[in-house]
Amino acid sequence: MKVRIPQQGGMGNMSEMLKKAQKMQEEMAATQAALEEKEYEISAGGGAVTLKINGKREFLALDIDPDVVDPDDVEMLSDILIAAMNEAIKKVDSVSEEEMAKISGQMGLPGMF
Repeated sequence: MKVRIPQQGGMGNMSEMLKKAQKMQEEMAATQAALEEKEYEISAGGGAVTLKINGKREFLALDIDPDVVDPDDVEMLSDILIAAMNEAIKKVDSVSEEEMAKISGQMGLPGMF
């Protein structure tokens, strides 16, 4: 069985596709770097807890309203902190996914990215 190798037209398309893929990869790397530098502020418990997180998922700051610090109800404060942290991580992931989808959608290769 002989394999048919496409003539110049086919190879030109492949070359163009590789150039687009390389450009997309460069754009994704630049976008990822920019996203890692972004900071997000999230509040939970009606503003009782506010925290800052960056795109690397590193927590930068935590502010707790003294009124919610009840030594007899530490569990409530713990719940509020967990809610705030989970919301912060969801926010970072959501923004990252949206930005990367904008780039990968330019390639026009459904299901590849």
